[in-house]
Amino acid sequence: MIETVTDFFQSEQSFLVIRAVVILVIGLVLARPISITIARLFLKYVTPQQDMLIRRVTDYLIIVLSVVSGLKELGFQLSVLLGAAGILTVAAGFAAQTSASNLISGLFLIAERPFSVGDIITVGGTTGEVLSIDLLSVKLRKFDNLFVRIPNETLVKSEITNITHFPLRRIDLTLGVAYKEDLGQVREILFEMADRNPLCLEEPPPLYILQGFGDSAINIQFSVWVARENFLEVRNGIQNDIKTGFDAKGIEIPFPHRTLYAGSVTDPFPVRVVDNNERHPEPPE
Repeated sequence: MIETVTDFFQSEQSFLVIRAVVILVIGLVLARPISITIARLFLKYVTPQQDMLIRRVTDYLIIVLSVVSGLKELGFQLSVLLGAAGILTVAAGFAAQTSASNLISGLFLIAERPFSVGDIITVGGTTGEVLSIDLLSVKLRKFDNLFVRIPNETLVKSEITNITHFPLRRIDLTLGVAYKEDLGQVREILFEMADRNPLCLEEPPPLYILQGFGDSAINIQFSVWVARENFLEVRNGIQNDIKTGFDAKGIEIPFPHRTLYAGSVTDPFPVRVVDNNERHPEPPE
């Protein structure tokens, strides 16, 4: 047994195996630094997802070249390897049609660029920050810190809302005031609250729309424009300001109520308070 091992290490075949292993190890070690260096050269000209794609493609390319070079050192013919790779690719294509569809969809997403890494998007009922855009799927982090993986084919077939695409956003507030209130005064208070808030933009100007007569109130839409990064702060703050302003001016925000009507001329329903002792008198002793 010892002689067999010694003979192997002294043979030419052992040097070929060692050289193949060394090439493979060097390729695995250098793949990441080389991919990072190449990506940095294009950092000023590419988007974050393109930067991530360049790194991964470079990683895979260097590893594949290392494996091919190692196999070539062992005596494998390149033409045979390419033929085997072609057969394996066809077989894998039939066995993984869904993956192929996701791969093609991923190329469409990269080319179209409906969103980028770091954007906040909504797909179906899922909203989160884009962590990565890969060839097979997109990874999201929801606001409750949950990880979500969405296949690229699903994204291509679904409606996608990119919340952070534009630098400005509009906040739409729907509120109701009592029928007795002066709508001119209500409008004045709303515009005053928007003017006092330094985060509300003057251009585009606030929007005031009477939406109609509701069951219990006159419904109003009041909209203000803000910078994207101030959306939540303004949305929470301006509602508190409007409530404070309405209370100061005595503007009523009614709660839902119903009026019973039984004809053109209807007397009010008589209401009488009955003492509990009167309804259930105590028995005589």
